[in-house]
This record gives sequence, C-alpha cells and structure tokens, in this order.
Amino acid sequence: MASFLLPDLEDPASAPFWQATAAGELRIQACAACGARRMPPRPMCPACRSIEAKWEALSGRGTIWSCVVPHPPLLPAYAELAPYNVITVALEEDPSLRILGNLVARPEGPINEVDPATIRIGEPVRVVFQQVDDVSLPRWIRA
Repeated sequence: MASFLLPDLEDPASAPFWQATAAGELRIQACAACGARRMPPRPMCPACRSIEAKWEALSGRGTIWSCVVPHPPLLPAYAELAPYNVITVALEEDPSLRILGNLVARPEGPINEVDPATIRIGEPVRVVFQQVDDVSLPRWIRA
C-alpha cells in the first residue's frame, strides 16, 4: 500500500492538537485573550489578532455537517480504498467549529467500511482515534 499523507507533528501551530489526539483527546485551539475558538490551529487569533493561545478539551461529540465521496484521480494510497467517505463534523460545543474525517463503523475500522449512501446530514457522531504510522487521526463513529 502507498503511504498516506500525514500531518507534520512538529508544526508549532498544530503540534498540541496532534499531541492531544495521541493521548486520545480532542483539543481545540482558543485565543487566550478573547476566548474565540479556532480550527484549524493558527498562530494568530482572527477575531482579536492576539498571538496568545490555549488548548481546550472538547467532548468529541458532534453532528455530520457535510459528506463527500472522493472520485478518481486519487493519490495512490487513497485510490486503493475508494470509494470512501470524508465527512465534516460540526462540534457539539461550537457548531461553527468543523473537523474533517472519515465515518467508520468501529474504532479500528477502515475508512471504506461505511456505505456512503447510508450517511445522513445531522447524524450524531463521536470521535475515535486511529493510529496511522506515528499519527493518531481523528475518525468518527455513529453516536
């Protein structure tokens, strides 16, 4: 199997996110000055322009906001798994925060095990973490 494209675990803006996923937690960056949460992580708050950040633990619950099924041409690692779903999850604590991932049937399941035709917008989900090489990726199962 070809290798997946994985995040840079040393990126200063996102390293705390990946450290949290490795510990089985979903943490979101928030501004330490005004409290605005942001995803994806970035070095400056878009609301107040502060460069002070903190990381907040979230419940890991949300709802499916959107879903797509990628079609060829795909990168080789992903082409072998097609068709598979990619969902956007609106987080329970702040539905304006959204995270991409895959809907899986079980925590250790492959990204292509859920029939995309069965996925419904608004469906409740919860986060699980799957180890891919040295990264714990957030994936989602039905709540």
